Formats: sequence, structure tokens, C-alpha cells
Amino acid sequence: MRAPLRVLTVAFAVLLSIPLCGFAPDAAQAPLADVIVTAASVYAPQAALQGKERFPKGAQLQLVHAGKAELLVANFAATADAQISFDAEKVLFAGKQKAGDPWQIWELTLNDRSVRKVITSATDAVRPFYLPYGQLVYARRYPQGLQLERAEMDGSNVVRLTYLPASVLPADVLQDGRILFEAGYPLGTGTTPEMYLVYADGSGVESYRCDHGLARWGGKQLASGDVVFTHGATLARFTSPLAHEERVAAPHAEYAGALAETADGAWLLSARTAGHYALKIWQPDSSDVLHILLATNEDLVEPVLVAQRNRPKRHPSGLHPWSYANMMALDARESRDGALKGTPKSVRLETLDVAGHAVITGTAPVEADGSFFVKVPGDQAIRFALLDSKGAVLRQEHGWFWIRGGEQRICVGCHVGPERASENKLPVVLQHTTSAFDLSGTAPKETQQQSSGGK
Repeated sequence: MRAPLRVLTVAFAVLLSIPLCGFAPDAAQAPLADVIVTAASVYAPQAALQGKERFPKGAQLQLVHAGKAELLVANFAATADAQISFDAEKVLFAGKQKAGDPWQIWELTLNDRSVRKVITSATDAVRPFYLPYGQLVYARRYPQGLQLERAEMDGSNVVRLTYLPASVLPADVLQDGRILFEAGYPLGTGTTPEMYLVYADGSGVESYRCDHGLARWGGKQLASGDVVFTHGATLARFTSPLAHEERVAAPHAEYAGALAETADGAWLLSARTAGHYALKIWQPDSSDVLHILLATNEDLVEPVLVAQRNRPKRHPSGLHPWSYANMMALDARESRDGALKGTPKSVRLETLDVAGHAVITGTAPVEADGSFFVKVPGDQAIRFALLDSKGAVLRQEHGWFWIRGGEQRICVGCHVGPERASENKLPVVLQHTTSAFDLSGTAPKETQQQSSGGK
């Protein structure tokens, strides 16, 4: 039997005094926004990146309305991961009709509580988010772990977006249309949670910021454009003017992440100082955190406001119908790790075989200015290493990334970060040839030599 939720009446009255539904034409007469939370006896926020279950003992979505909490979805063994549609009329969620079922993606209509299945899969499909104009993104379990997929809202045209040998999990859809997701650092190999960005067609993957270190997860974008996330015991944010994170002076607590922002800028948080996560409200820069909702022996996490919200921008895909991709580095000598101790003469590409072993597909020349232009396999995990004239490694990537088939990408350097840029001039590699050196593993050797201008 599930433990009952307890609402703290005085504190909830404070919440109801806040104009949560600020998107209506007349906010003073608009109904106050409800809140949806996930209630679970055990919540392990980082478990998904390790291939484990975030809710090992089940979970249920609860709708908090007029100071009372009630079950949102009836006749399901488990429900979680609520996301509100832009018009606030529907809810995407992950659910199991029976305890032994895999997680699947469903949509609930709020006015009549009707439910329909959106994504049917033989394996788990979790953490859905609405994309603009009739699509969604979610994570589905592959042999390598959870990977991002995009689909139409009728479940058709499923497109895989990520290609890593480890799990990833979506965290938010930003107003510029990019998908914020979590994965281990270094990408595809590490165990420290980090946040990354990718466009809705799977192209342009990058770190949100390059000041890697502490584990960070649970990122959500605010109305200001900042992204707030947790380290567990602290909160921090990414803000546009800074190339590194900025600490948030929040009261001492352990935070679950994935906050919700009210219309007046207050934050709905899942936090605890002992015991289980409770739903709380905090006005940034205030010293007071007020309890909103707590449950006996249950964590209350991932709060979502039932309120209209702005539709993100739509990203127009520029992918070509190719099995490969073209990638140019403007200056591979540049890196956040500092100057190289030697001069790179070539770049080596590695990918993974079906057994998960690293395989070298070839090497290509690096010009004197650090530029190179290569053709690489699309939709596969890849990584580069810079070599000296004797073939010794000067610098190498320890993680993996991918380039979508048909993507044409230009990189500043080797994990340079937004605070650096190459000199604005024509790279030497393009003075020799406009054909990419083929490292896709499919071209004969003589073709590779011709494509590099005979070098």
C-alpha cells in the first residue's frame, strides 16, 4: 500500500497566492496552476546513466490540485516523467500498465483523463519531451544503453539521435530548439554525469560548458535563458555571458534537480535535509525555503507546472542523405588543455566494432596551421587522436562522440570551448583541396590519396 501524501496547508496557501498561470490573457482571473510530481519510495537520479532503474520500487504521478494530491493516471502499475504540452492540455509520461512491462511513452488528456500510447517498444522508453510542431524526443534502451530518439506524436518516423556506447538521458528542450541531455564524462565512457546539447536531428553534439569536474545533472532552462542544475548538495547555473558555471546561493539541502519555475520567478524544488525529497518553493536570493508537499516514506521529484508555456524554435535540419559525414578542424592544436608539446602531422580516427572494441579506420594529414578535412562514418561512435611525425600520440580524445550521416561540421579545435576561436582566415587544408580525406573505412587507398591532393 502506498503511503498517503501530506500537504502542508499553510505553506501551500503561500504557493496558491503566487500567480502560477501567468500566460493567460487575464492572469488575475485565470485558474491557479496545478502541479504534477512523481512519487517514489526510492529515487536514484543518476541510475539511468549506469544502465539501472531510477525508480527501482516503482513510481506514480500525483496531481496537486487546490491543496490536495491525487493519482494522475489510473490503472497503471507505474508512471513517471511527466511533461506538459505547450497548451497545457496534455501530458506526456513514461508508464507501465503491468509491473513486468517495459516503460513505454503515453499521452494523457487532462480534461477527461483519457490515455493513448505514443511509443511502443520491446525495451524501455522513458523521459519524453514535447518538441515543437508535433514531435517528441525520449530515451529508448539499446544494447549499448539508453539512446535518444525522435518521433512524430503518432509514433511514426522514429529517428535515432545519439550513437554512444553508454546511456544518455534527455533533461530539457531549450527555447532555441536544442535538446539538453545528460551523459557520463568523458562522453560515452565516463561515470561523472555531465550535460550536453544536440539539435533535434541529432547533429551538432557538444558540451554545454567545458569546465568539467563535479557531477551535474537535472538541468532546466529558466525564462531568462539560464540553465539551472544540481551537483546534489548545491545548485548552479549556466548563463550566457560566462564560459563556466556559476554557483547559486541556495539554502543548504540535497537537491534532486529538474526544478520548475513559477510565473513570478520562484522555483519549485525537490529537496531534502534528511529522509525523503519533498516539494518546496524558494525565491532566489531569499533565505527561506517553504515546504509545499511531503509524503511519508516517499520521494517527491520532477515537479511540473500545469501551465501554458512558450513553444521552442524549430531547428531546420541540414542533413544530406549520406552514410558518411564531412568534418573540418580549423586548428586542432587549440585545446582547453593548453598548448601541444609537439607538432601534429596527422590525425587518427577510431570507431567501435560490433563487439564494442576500438578500431582504427585510418589517418589523415594535419596542415601546418592545424587544419584538417576528413570524411568519417556517420551515425557511429568516433574519436580522434593527434600524432607526431613518428606516429606517437600527442593528444587524444578519451571519450566518444558522433556525427550524423549527412552532417557537415566545422570545429574550432580539439575541445576548445566557447571562450576561444581560431584566427579568421582560410585554413591551409582548403588551399590544397576541397575534397575530404576519406577516413570512413569504405574507400580504397588510392582514392584516399587522390582526395588529399596526392599528399
